[in-house]
Amino acid sequence: MARQQNDDQDDLMLDDELASAFLDDDVATTDTPAEDDEWQDVEDAPGQLAVDVYETKEKLLVKARVAGVSKKDLDVSIADNTVSIRGTLASGDEVAAENYFVQECYWGEFARSIALPVPVKEDEIEAILKDGVLTIAFTKVKQDTVKKIEVM
Repeated sequence: MARQQNDDQDDLMLDDELASAFLDDDVATTDTPAEDDEWQDVEDAPGQLAVDVYETKEKLLVKARVAGVSKKDLDVSIADNTVSIRGTLASGDEVAAENYFVQECYWGEFARSIALPVPVKEDEIEAILKDGVLTIAFTKVKQDTVKKIEVM
């Protein structure tokens, strides 16, 4: 459905709609917190890792940008056809900042669990970290297209 933008009020509405698409329903999109304490729960939660999940004829692949994270700070596991990726992104700067003017980079723990869309062989998984990209390759389970069921 098309929307006409006639004045600045419509532009503000679009900004609010865009913001609400990325925020929880519990977080107000138009009000600013009166105190920093209102945001404490959000700050303590681990960041969520963005991923790409796609398949080829033989493999299911999960890719994630984890630039700046070392192999020892990554934990990749699978259970019940769900892959979990956890890690920590350290800023490398241990100086205590007194005042941020701009803070757009996320530093700290991140986590993501993805229910795999197709069955995979859990004993045939390869995880590679190269050039800041984590690639996890799963061998897909071949399933018969038609399976005869005997009626008793």
